[in-house]
Amino acid sequence: MAKNDLLGGSLWDNYSDKVADRMNNPRFQGEITEQEAAELNAELVVADWGAESCGDAVRLYWAVDKKTETIVKGAFKSFGCGTAIASSDMMVELCLGRTVDEALEITNIDVEHAMRDTPDTPAVPPQKMHCSVMAYDVIKQAAAVYKGVEKGILDDDEIVCECAQVTLKTIQEVIKINDLKTVEEITSYTKAGAFCKSCIKPGGHEEKKYYLVDILKETRAQMEMEVSKSSEVSFAELTSFQKMKHIETYFDAEIRPLLKKDGGDVEILDIKDTAGQTLIFISYMGACLGCGSALTGTLNFIENGLRDKIDDSIRVLVG
Repeated sequence: MAKNDLLGGSLWDNYSDKVADRMNNPRFQGEITEQEAAELNAELVVADWGAESCGDAVRLYWAVDKKTETIVKGAFKSFGCGTAIASSDMMVELCLGRTVDEALEITNIDVEHAMRDTPDTPAVPPQKMHCSVMAYDVIKQAAAVYKGVEKGILDDDEIVCECAQVTLKTIQEVIKINDLKTVEEITSYTKAGAFCKSCIKPGGHEEKKYYLVDILKETRAQMEMEVSKSSEVSFAELTSFQKMKHIETYFDAEIRPLLKKDGGDVEILDIKDTAGQTLIFISYMGACLGCGSALTGTLNFIENGLRDKIDDSIRVLVG
């Protein structure tokens, strides 16, 4: 089945090719029987988890080696949308070859990142991010079943939104990775605050330890502090996030206003460090797509400005 058989037009552009592939061709959909586990000298673990926020549910199967506690085989059944299938399939793949304790370290952010085509482009639209949260939760449920304890004992992070079961760590990571600036964006990406709304700000029907407005304010302050500190070190020492912030700021101030005057624009697709160079992959939009100088004069203007204002190691490539 082709991409456009599932979703049409521009809507499909919000999904990565990896997500499309996992939707159409899941590698691990199915089940593991007691007999199959026994043949592998493994213990069969079956765990169920559902997301009340969307009605999706997943059943996870692990065959865990009895001596090493390594997950030697995995499978899943998903009762939900295509994104839930893709997230569950990737989640199973990430678990394989790890011990149960190591699998517990896998987060929903890891699942979503593993489905990206490029490191800085989300694999799914904001309203589907919660599917990777469900994959994250079923791992904890499976580990709890294996260890014979309640899932809550294994939760090493506090739940902020009880309705959508979204943790503090997830919200903080999503704000940083996607440079979110409003509570509405947090809700769009995670479903936190979409239902009873008591976790959005103080004054709801029940008092909360954490509120989205405070988490956003504190996380944004931390991000600004990181950017401020980055000015004290060389460009080569910056993290990928800090480099992206520097480059995005320059594009917003110097490049995009000029291109938009003529009906054009540019998008940063990816940033990669290789052989002592920082490669910036861009894509033109609007009038720039048909402009004869896009691959010559305009490209040289962008690259020379970045090399002059930010760092001489930068090269700009059209992706």
